[in-house]
Amino acid sequence: MVVPPYFDVPPKAYGGVEAVVADLVDSLVARGHDVTLIGAGEPGTKAKFVPVWDRALPERLGEPFPEVVHALKVRRAIEKLATTDGIDLVHDHTFAGPLNAPAYFGLGLPTVLTVHGPVQGDCYTYYRELGAEVSLVAISDRQQELAPDLNWVGRVHNALHADQWPFQAEKGDYALFLGRFTEDKAPHLALQAAHEANIPLVLAGKCSEAIEKAYFEREVRPLLTSNDYVFGLADATAKRKLLANARCLMFPIRWEEPFGMVMIESMVCGTPVVALRGGAVSEVIVDGVTGRICDDPSELPAAIEEVRGMDPAACRAHVEANFGSGTLGRGYERVYSQLLRGRNRTRMARLDRTVPIRTVASERV
Repeated sequence: MVVPPYFDVPPKAYGGVEAVVADLVDSLVARGHDVTLIGAGEPGTKAKFVPVWDRALPERLGEPFPEVVHALKVRRAIEKLATTDGIDLVHDHTFAGPLNAPAYFGLGLPTVLTVHGPVQGDCYTYYRELGAEVSLVAISDRQQELAPDLNWVGRVHNALHADQWPFQAEKGDYALFLGRFTEDKAPHLALQAAHEANIPLVLAGKCSEAIEKAYFEREVRPLLTSNDYVFGLADATAKRKLLANARCLMFPIRWEEPFGMVMIESMVCGTPVVALRGGAVSEVIVDGVTGRICDDPSELPAAIEEVRGMDPAACRAHVEANFGSGTLGRGYERVYSQLLRGRNRTRMARLDRTVPIRTVASERV
């Protein structure tokens, strides 16, 4: 299991991919699999951990150098593991890592890549050019629909360990935005809706990159009032408290979000989600039960009021039934089994072409 070098697994604060991988790894180990996690930072899962950097590199997120060097470091680590411990397959969660697939193929290892980001534009070109050497797993049906010709081998929704998240039936009187400060996440729309609904808004999330800071100064700061509170980046503990106590989570996305982990994190705490339709939103939220899905920003203020009467227990039950960590482990087990059966068939086909039948029969006897 290969993760980017920027955050611990599980993450202490920001790190959606790392949170999913932590739950996946622990689920697989619990199901009897031998998992080695390759990344950076401190060990935090039940898997064997192989760090290929001295520390995590959060300050270098977005730079090309760590991506490329990380891929090289990982390839060397996997080559060593393949000759010592033995490996069945490589499951990569990085961007540059799948470029190692030809080397892994030479070791007899399939490469699985979970596509955590967009599949349009330059990303589509990249995933297409990876070809059949890399087996892609989508995290939503919508993601597959946007690029149906890519080498998809399955879809596995993201998930979480529900017992690691608090449930709270009694809510405070504030709405919450939790995410990166970008145009695509649109916290400015959350502010406008909260103001019209006359409810305070707490804004928590990542605002460290230049593009995030510029957006915040241009679109968010001018809208702030004395009723709004900029919390900053929330660590794992603070995030849980904010979600559990909020009347609702605001998710006014303006792009094809592949999944949206924060939606299930909110609902498992018993907090409904007010969202704009897009990406996987309609796959995650049960409209009218665990939140409201709006088609236009003008509908958001009324939706904030509508979710007040929704049952927190129904929100949590929906996540437990559809996005629990067990579904994550089972989903990837199916993908792995499919690929390993294909690998074995390929090996047998090669034997049939290269070894005389009488020799094989003699050996069997």
